[in-house]
Amino acid sequence: MKKNYLLLLFVLFSVAAVAQSTGWKNLFDGKTLKGWHQLNGKAKYEVVNGTIIGTTVSNTPNSFLATDETYGDFILELELKVGEMNSGVQIRSLSLPEVNNGRVHGYQVEIDPSDRAWSGGIYDEARRGWMYTTEINPAGKKAFNKTGWNKYRIEAIGSVIRTWVNGIPVTYMVDDMTPKGFIALQVHAVKERPGGASIQWKNIRIQTGAAMKPMPLDLSTPVANYTTNTISPLEKAQGFSLLFNGVDLTGWRSVLKQTPPEKGWVVENGLLHILPSESTGPKYGDLLTVKQYKAFELVFDFKLTEGANSGIKYFVTESPESQRAGLGLEYQILDDERHPDAKMGVEGNRTLGSLYDMIPSVKVEPRFQQKIGEWNQGKIIVYPNNKVEHWLNGFKVVEYERGSNIYKVLVAHSKYAKNKNFGMGEQTPILIQDHNNSVYFRSIKIRELK
Repeated sequence: MKKNYLLLLFVLFSVAAVAQSTGWKNLFDGKTLKGWHQLNGKAKYEVVNGTIIGTTVSNTPNSFLATDETYGDFILELELKVGEMNSGVQIRSLSLPEVNNGRVHGYQVEIDPSDRAWSGGIYDEARRGWMYTTEINPAGKKAFNKTGWNKYRIEAIGSVIRTWVNGIPVTYMVDDMTPKGFIALQVHAVKERPGGASIQWKNIRIQTGAAMKPMPLDLSTPVANYTTNTISPLEKAQGFSLLFNGVDLTGWRSVLKQTPPEKGWVVENGLLHILPSESTGPKYGDLLTVKQYKAFELVFDFKLTEGANSGIKYFVTESPESQRAGLGLEYQILDDERHPDAKMGVEGNRTLGSLYDMIPSVKVEPRFQQKIGEWNQGKIIVYPNNKVEHWLNGFKVVEYERGSNIYKVLVAHSKYAKNKNFGMGEQTPILIQDHNNSVYFRSIKIRELK
């Protein structure tokens, strides 16, 4: 008996020594909830056979089992198993009496066993909502095991948050709103669920400081960058560069010129702003990049004012007849509710995100489209094989093949029918449209595709 006891002590000491040598610290001792406290809802948290089990309680708010300590930069690993229940892991989160009566808010790494398959994505709990879903990273949809245990890895270092589910990279997000906070295990609210639903967590450990060993960059993981006019390490490795430097109009020009417009386009506080002008008067003119592109991925943030109209054009032609405006394929930027152009065209093909006057955009749920006066993110991808995609706030809203038979029919039935070889140039500048309205842009970045 004494020999077995000594052997057990040796094993425990060895495990602790290995954990210490690798810089890992256990956040859960396997027996108690020491170091944790519950916030908000009344869900039941208990320790059973070395796991934390969280069970729903009907008609109570979201519940959170939070660490007593707060963490800034860290690497977190844990294992979890869940049935038919949405949940999440809060990181860098806060509960402040002056903010919504202590409502937990902050970044949440999603646990989603539904067919939607957004596990590993990032949701901003009780604040901004969804920030990174697996719609932009389809490989991440295949990572989660609905019936067994899942291993999550979360790296939060500086403004970069990265997640893995079962070794598959799911997210790379850049955001600097909250640099430090607690970690918490969520049990989602339910209205009526007799007997409740449960989730299990185990092997919860963390690295901080010099002990952290981040994973190498994975070039295939798409980036969601919410910091203004910056290129993250992964974006740089993927080949992205800024088209707009946030300071001046270097790299931009007017139609048929190599210099920017003399007025109308201003740079203020890191934002590119096209000033409003009289609708019956002359425009300041479109703004084009000096450089031309063939196949590319373009990302841009835009903010509309009430009733505003603008657009991003590509495969543009310029002619002396137009003087101030370029002609090309257009990602429509529009206040759909207030601008009359939204009700023109055919079947909504002049609404936000559409291929203007040719293909209507798929409408995203209202919660994924920011209000007028708030920032939305657009993306245009032109592949080397002429496949083209429009994206809005992380959702693909248009897809077509430039030059295909369907494309030719669309052109023939559009306002561009008389323009020979419309949109079929080999290369193009990127054009931001002046439509007499006040519109803001920022974080305009591009990479060339081969």
